[in-house]
Amino acid sequence: MSNFSQNDRQDEVFSKAIKAGKRTYFFDVKATRGQDFYVTITESKRNGDSESYQKHKLFLYKEDFDKFLEGLQETLKVAKEKLANTDSQFENQTSDLKFEDL
Repeated sequence: MSNFSQNDRQDEVFSKAIKAGKRTYFFDVKATRGQDFYVTITESKRNGDSESYQKHKLFLYKEDFDKFLEGLQETLKVAKEKLANTDSQFENQTSDLKFEDL
């Protein structure tokens, strides 16, 4: 948990921004008035060459943390396996094309 100055929003407990190309992802932990915690995941993407941004936000409540994490881990595992299989298929492919044919 971080310390807040009086100018900081009291519901914000933690924030992490990850820049990924044209997108920025924000992972935030926030507190309710009753001191329950929830997570927001925000994707921010610039609209073309303009200065405006498109934002999509997901709210994740404490009772769903474990199920969400389990689903995300399973999904990423499958995606990584599929990616590894695709990469190895390209590596194992040989071509009958010869330099002279170019």
